[in-house]
Amino acid sequence: MSYKILVLSLALVFIASCKEQTEQTTKIVEVEETKTTNSKGLNGTWELAGFYNYKDNVVVDSFDSASNSRQLKMYTDTKVMWSKHKPADSSEWFGYGTYSYKDNMLTEILDFGSAVMDQVIAEKKEFKFELQLHPDRFQQIELDEDGNRIYSENYVRVE
Repeated sequence: MSYKILVLSLALVFIASCKEQTEQTTKIVEVEETKTTNSKGLNGTWELAGFYNYKDNVVVDSFDSASNSRQLKMYTDTKVMWSKHKPADSSEWFGYGTYSYKDNMLTEILDFGSAVMDQVIAEKKEFKFELQLHPDRFQQIELDEDGNRIYSENYVRVE
């Protein structure tokens, strides 16, 4: 009889220790996944979700992107490409170039784009934004000549 109690006790201890190990392993995996997501930086595909308007560097208005159009940005380690799809507009909107970000500032230098964007690029190739980067979303904030916030495009990670 005591032999059966001993075996049963050992089995319960073994089961309990396995459960604790599983919980610890799960927590470690969750932390590793968070680190991986954060380490991606801007790499990936992002979709425009909405906008903020600023006054005196404070958000005074926000609105979602139009339901009848989509804008996507794709970043690799050094390249950026964005595309805007608006069925009601016959003009094409896309741009391609390089980018860098440092000290919360994003700089995009466009090499070429759609016919409409090529006209913009002929006047201005370099676009600088304040960048607020989070694991699954970011805001690129347009600044005026005095460094005050004007508006932001707010993106969410698609991939």
